[in-house]
Formats: sequence, structure tokens, C-alpha cells
Amino acid sequence: MSGWTPRTWTGLAAVSGLLAVGFGAFGAHGVHDPKAAEWLRIGSQYQMAHALAVFAAFGLHRAGAKGMGAAAALFLVGSLIFAGSLYAMALGAPRVLGAITPIGGVSFMIGWALLAWRAFTLRDQA
Repeated sequence: MSGWTPRTWTGLAAVSGLLAVGFGAFGAHGVHDPKAAEWLRIGSQYQMAHALAVFAAFGLHRAGAKGMGAAAALFLVGSLIFAGSLYAMALGAPRVLGAITPIGGVSFMIGWALLAWRAFTLRDQA
């Protein structure tokens, strides 16, 4: 992923945000099953927060902060697994798919931990 261009990172973050808005709106206006609506709401909230986190982490990566590209990738993978599994279940996929949802959550947490670790261990540049 280190060879991805800024256009690729920006595009993926933007698509993630777009999907978050779309699925959130669908959950609010197009679904009548309360459980499905809740899955769409939760998935879209987490996906939107992490779409913005991808922009921030990639911006730090471009500024030379090591490890931030990996954090951005973890946020994208987390969105795909966490939000994607919730969206799929809301659209009728078997509920057993919910067993992988926590893997996405762990990906988010590792990304945030990496950001925190790098923030506290990077030397200030004068």
C-alpha cells in the first residue's frame, strides 16, 4: 500500500465517506426493520469517522510521520469488515456474518493504537 498515490488514498477515503452517507440515509429512510436500521446507523457512523481518520492519517503520512500510512490502511480495512458486515446483514445476509464484525473493530483499534504510539514516540522536529 505504500506505493499507492495520494489520489488513491483520497479516492478510497472519499468513497468510504460516500458509502457511509448512503447507507446511513438508507437506514434512516428506506428500511422498516428496526434491527436493520440500527445496523445501518452504527455501520455508517463508524465508517464516516474512519473515512475522516483516513484523510488525517494519510495527511500525516505525507508530512513524513512514519506509521501513519499503516494506520490509514487499518482504518480502511476496519471499515470494510466492520461496516460492511453490518450493511450485509441489514440487507439480508445471514446473521452469522456478524461474527466477523469484531475483526473490523479490532482493526480500528490497532489503527488508533498505532497513531497514539507514533504520536508519543516521534521526535519533535525543530
